[in-house]
Amino acid sequence: MKSPIDSPTLKDLRAFMAVAEHCSFRRAAELLGVTRSSLSHTLRGLESKLSTRLLHRTTRSVSLTQAGEQFLARLDPLLGDLSQLLEDVAGAQGRTMGTLRINGSEPAIRLLLETLVPSFLARYRDVQLDLTAQGELVDIVEKGFDAGIRLGDAVPKDMVAVRLGPDIRFLAVASPNYLAAHPALKTPDELAKHQCIRQRFPSGKRYRWEFSKQGQEFVLDVPGALTLDHHQLMVEAAAAGVGIAYVLEEYARPYIDRGELVAVLESWCPYISGLNLYFPNNRHVPGSLRALIDMARETV
Repeated sequence: MKSPIDSPTLKDLRAFMAVAEHCSFRRAAELLGVTRSSLSHTLRGLESKLSTRLLHRTTRSVSLTQAGEQFLARLDPLLGDLSQLLEDVAGAQGRTMGTLRINGSEPAIRLLLETLVPSFLARYRDVQLDLTAQGELVDIVEKGFDAGIRLGDAVPKDMVAVRLGPDIRFLAVASPNYLAAHPALKTPDELAKHQCIRQRFPSGKRYRWEFSKQGQEFVLDVPGALTLDHHQLMVEAAAAGVGIAYVLEEYARPYIDRGELVAVLESWCPYISGLNLYFPNNRHVPGSLRALIDMARETV
């Protein structure tokens, strides 16, 4: 029988969980805030303490052994119960604690920083916020996030959504000089005669511009010599006279107010559901996330 000093620590177990969930030492090390070599050493130590090999390792991948899969199946609910217990004890003392990991688009994270983050961190000093701005829509459960922030239409149907802000819209905008030198626009299909500043998603797919008015809809792969992947850059290019950009109104509004850009086809640019905080409906909701949700509902 091994002595107590050889028993796995909570740090060992959390390290194993991170590697098992992400099948990657690199990703797990990033999440845990340690080096890959340190994490590998921890996992080898855990296997030594258990006298069992938990992981198959190659130069390119990591996977669970049969013993590792069995260990994970029993360990996952135990650590979940432990986290719940710690939160309940802290909550009973009026404390909210832990690390809250949130994924969202760059505009979404900016909104969070401008609206909720300062007051949230001031109120909950034992909570650490880990925010990831990512253009590509990801599976927040698979990637280890507690919650995500996306436009309402992009929130997966199996998630619980909490509204973070008002409805928003995309606007087609161009500089006065560009508009003076090109044909007037009355309907979206006339964009075929113009230079448009196109947008490419992180996935590589190009965004198709969407317009609607009184039940009539246009979804266009517009022409253009310039493609960008960021709304601010698109706005700046439009202000420089390169062409027409189709961007979130919040990016274009300062330029419109200064007269550097003009909105076109505005009646074809309806408001859509704004940003939502979302999270799985079948998992324990950490106290830190509950606190953020409550604050969001107070603010909106």
